Amino acid sequence: MKVLVLGASLKPQRYSYLAINDLVDYGHEVIAVGQRIGELRGVTISRDVPSDSDIHTVTVYLGAKNQVEYFSYLLQLKPTRVILNPGAENNQLEQQLTEIGVEVLSACTLVMLRTNQFD
Repeated sequence: MKVLVLGASLKPQRYSYLAINDLVDYGHEVIAVGQRIGELRGVTISRDVPSDSDIHTVTVYLGAKNQVEYFSYLLQLKPTRVILNPGAENNQLEQQLTEIGVEVLSACTLVMLRTNQFD
């Protein structure tokens, strides 16, 4: 499954860092977008959103105010699922995505992966 990590970080103490590691461990194809360019476990972290249109899940690690610039991208991408991790909850984004048929979960990607609820 192709997964986009939005709000990716190269800092080991960040949950998005742990999520990238776990997603790779669980065999998912990971694309990462963050503030700083770099590489983690073979995953390139870019500052630009990908042009891929076959992304299944977007897992968000950005607070609501930092998500605004990605609204139109997410609506156009129309992934199967968007996971709003703790601290990333956003009623406005959730409503807009739900209206176009995207499943939106307020959940933790790490917990979902580790309890076999991700797929």
